[in-house]
Amino acid sequence: QVQLVESGGGLVPAGGSLRLSCAASGRSFTGYNVGWFRQAPENEREFVAAINWSGGYTNSVYSKYGDSVKGRFTISRDRAKNTVHLQMNSLKPEDTGVYYCAADRGRVELGRPEYWGQGTQVTVSP
Repeated sequence: QVQLVESGGGLVPAGGSLRLSCAASGRSFTGYNVGWFRQAPENEREFVAAINWSGGYTNSVYSKYGDSVKGRFTISRDRAKNTVHLQMNSLKPEDTGVYYCAADRGRVELGRPEYWGQGTQVTVSP
């Protein structure tokens, strides 16, 4: 069982930055791909970013992003702390929503992960 705990949300003006964190408890992220999704009121949950946790003997990192955040958001992993971060820059009001961490042993970006976090609110003011 993996428990995901998000942190780092808050209120920020447009153009500002936030860094979200997703920590795993109960076990390591080893063997899982970790992603971020967001959901604004009255909208469907949207894929934001994903990263692999283990890159084989080369420790390769593979990441992908939703079209609306490419070039502004960066996902990264801290294997020593068993944590995934989402650095969000140049924030826009349309980035407002509840951000959820997710983990899956397959393609987490498909939106049907094995585990979800409880979510953290991000609000970007105009």
